[in-house]
Amino acid sequence: MAANVTIYTGSFCGYCSAALRLLASKGAVYDEKKTSSDPALRAEMEQRSGGHTVPQIFIGDHHVGGYDDLAALEHKGELDALLQL
Repeated sequence: MAANVTIYTGSFCGYCSAALRLLASKGAVYDEKKTSSDPALRAEMEQRSGGHTVPQIFIGDHHVGGYDDLAALEHKGELDALLQL
């Protein structure tokens, strides 16, 4: 069973695009929440993650962080296991 992945993104965000590409390359099904034109989603993201920048990525209830954190998990070989939870 695949983990639920939520990614909060913003418009014209290269790191968001890179995170989405990495997730797609893994076959992950994700819920993209576009915060640029939705203040309520932005507030939800900030409350949930404690972060103010995009992307903010969650795999299940685990807050991964941003793109660099996601890429680090992939580099360490830990991303596939997280995506299977």
